[in-house]
Order: sequence, then C-alpha cells, then structure tokens
Amino acid sequence: MPLESQLSAVLASRQQRSMYRRLITNLPNSIDFSSNDFLGLSRNETFKSLFLDELAAFLHPPLGSTGSRLLEGNSPYAEQLESDIARFHNAETALLFNSGFDANSGFFACVPRPGDVVLYDEFIHASVHEGMRMSRAGLLRAFRHDDVGELERTVREVVEEDRGKKATDRRNVFIAVETVYSMDGDVAPLTEIVEVVKKFWPSGGNGYIVVDEAHATGIYGQQGRGVVCELGLEAFIFARLHTFGKALASSGAVMLCSETTKNYLINYARPLIYSTFLSYSSLASIKCAYQMLSEGKTEEVGFVVLVTDVTSRFDYIDSTIDVYHQLQRHVHALTRRFREAVGAKLPREVLLTSTSPIQGIVLQGNLPVRTLAANLNHLGYIVKPIASPTVPMGRERVRICLHGHNTVEEVDRLVNAIHAFFVGDEGKKILEDMGAGTRKDGVLAML
Repeated sequence: MPLESQLSAVLASRQQRSMYRRLITNLPNSIDFSSNDFLGLSRNETFKSLFLDELAAFLHPPLGSTGSRLLEGNSPYAEQLESDIARFHNAETALLFNSGFDANSGFFACVPRPGDVVLYDEFIHASVHEGMRMSRAGLLRAFRHDDVGELERTVREVVEEDRGKKATDRRNVFIAVETVYSMDGDVAPLTEIVEVVKKFWPSGGNGYIVVDEAHATGIYGQQGRGVVCELGLEAFIFARLHTFGKALASSGAVMLCSETTKNYLINYARPLIYSTFLSYSSLASIKCAYQMLSEGKTEEVGFVVLVTDVTSRFDYIDSTIDVYHQLQRHVHALTRRFREAVGAKLPREVLLTSTSPIQGIVLQGNLPVRTLAANLNHLGYIVKPIASPTVPMGRERVRICLHGHNTVEEVDRLVNAIHAFFVGDEGKKILEDMGAGTRKDGVLAML
C-alpha cells in the first residue's frame, strides 16, 4: 500500500474515534473563553504602542536574529533582557529559548546525568516527556497527580537504594512538576513538595525540583512573578520555566537557573544550539510585556473596557492597591463566579476542581465534549474540546479559560448557555450515560 494510503487509513481511524485534530478559525465577534491570553495583552492598545515604539527605537538592523545564538544570533539586547527577567523573578540568571517546548525538552534531555532519576507528575507537559525520552536518566517514574504522599514514598525508595553508596555514586533525583496544570488548572502543592526534598536532603544533597510556570506567569505572585515567587520558594527550586506566549502575548520562553546550569545548557541543550534564535521583534515584545508587568501599566489591560462595569459589581476594587494586582483579582473573581454559577445546576463531578482561570466541563468520551463545544461555538463562545489521548480516557473535557478582558455579563451568559445545553435532549443523554439525573430541586446530580 502506498504511503499516502497508509497515512489516510490512520487518519480515518482517528476520525472514527473522535480523535481527529484539525486547524480551525474562530467566527468574527466570538467571545474568547479558550485562549491562554489571560491578561488580554494580545488585544491591548498600550502594549501595541509600547511594542511599536520599541521597534522604531531600534537603530541597528537586522531585525532578524540571522542565526543560532552560538553563531550570529546573540546580542547585548538579548543578554540585557535575560538579566532583567532574572531580576524580576528573583533568580540568579536566565536563559532564553525559542519556546517552552524547546526549553523543557532541551533541559530534560541533557541535564540528568547517566543513571539519574526523574520523578514526574503524571500530568506533566508533553515537552517534559519529549526531553525524558531522549535523556540518559536511568529511572523515569510518574507519581499520581499532586499526590505528595506517593512522591515521598518513591523518593524514600530511591534514597534507600542509594544508602551505603559513596556520595559521588549517589544518583541525582529530579522532581518535575507544573505550578498550574494546563489541562486541569489546579495549582501544585509546591510547598509540600519542597518539604519532601528538605526531609531527605536537609543539607542540599541530590534532590532537585524543576518547575514549569507557563500557566502561572502573569497570573500568580506579585506583578505576575509566578507561584514560586508568591510562596517565597525561589531558593528551593533548581530550575524554573516561564513562557511568553500565554499571558504575555509574545513568543519564546526562559529557563531560570544557576549560572553553571545556564552554561551547561548553552553547551548541551540541542534545541538552543541548533535553532535559529528569536528575532529582535520577538525580544522586543517580551521586553514590553515585562515592562507592563513591572511598571503596573496593565492598568489599561481590561480596565479600559471594564472599569465602569467591574467597579460597580465587585467590592474589591481599591484605588490604594496597584491596578495590576486588581486585574489579577478580577480574573480570579471571574473564576470564582463561573465556578459557583455553573456548579449550582450541574453535578460536582462534571466541573474541574481547578481554582485557576483554567476551568473545564468534564464529560466521558470524545464525542460528548465535541458536541458541547460545537454547541457553545455556534452560540458565539470560543471554547475547545480536549479529547483523549491529550487527557486520560474518561476525563475528556471542554476547556474554558477566563481572562482579564472578559466581562461579568459574558461569563453569566456562558454559564446560562452551558446550563441550557444540559437541559436539552443532547445534554440530558450525555449526563444519563454518565450516571447523572435530576433531583427534585432541578439540580443535576450524579446518581
């Protein structure tokens, strides 16, 4: 059979299982409840003006990087940006990558030494899996999502196996987690994970925590510094990843680490060594995003549109608090409002346990989530179905994200649309297949 026919057969099989992926464009004037544009910077005129001014001020072409960082792609501009980002996140140093995927895969492919151990949350991002697949680590083992107890038991096993070995022969143990998980939206118990490492390696030792802050950047911590900074755990984290393509409306990523680790990555991280570096325009966008965070200029993100509406509906708006923090509180307030409203008439098990702006309606099967998503899309709400194998089978969901640019009315209308779907025949059938029914008070519940 010709190769094209083989590929077509595989795609047909995927389509029959409701697993087929396709590129789509959103209808004009649809309301965004899908993107990772958590702060709304991608739509913000202030950010646009800062960016264009920064480009206009650049007097030394070329605009492109013209090569990999180790050839002609490096510049004083890039190095200064790294220093500024490291200072913002209270890190020793920083290393820019073209993407979070490149940073994670490059780090885990080269930093663990031969025979080392990588323990990772079962819901860790695919980029970490890609890196581990290419790594020289001797043991790769998942622990149940957010289960600190299982993590501790696994660490104890590794430590016991190494007991009696010379210090130079003991394995390094890397623990890979995300602070905010991209599909479940929950926040990792990072303080408890740090305590596990301190328990087994009280004097430093060989335990190293590596944290992916991609979905926490801009949303958690003072001025959006992330969960690690919010908890004051900078000294206990070996390496931190922040990405720029979500809340910061740019592209690329940065690995925060020690100077030694940075130099090691420069020498051994293949995605960095063999890729053309970020263009000047990308670096300028990143710089402008951090300028808005650090200077509180996100006052104009969302609040230009929302200030009348929000101040009249929420009692947390306080002119004595920096407006950026108010924006963060607005996003989290919308999240609470959505959870309380949608959960009032749906079974508790249908709603993700997340308290972050990443929310979701969990159904069983790819077809049900595609059906709900299509219904909401038709009504003008941009949401996306997340099907297996992207998420575990039986935990498929419609992913819903709240943003600084969303209004209270938009959230309320979305909730009403979700409730209306499950009152209809298609929605009732989906819940019945899951074992749900309607109580006398009209609230849907698992039976």
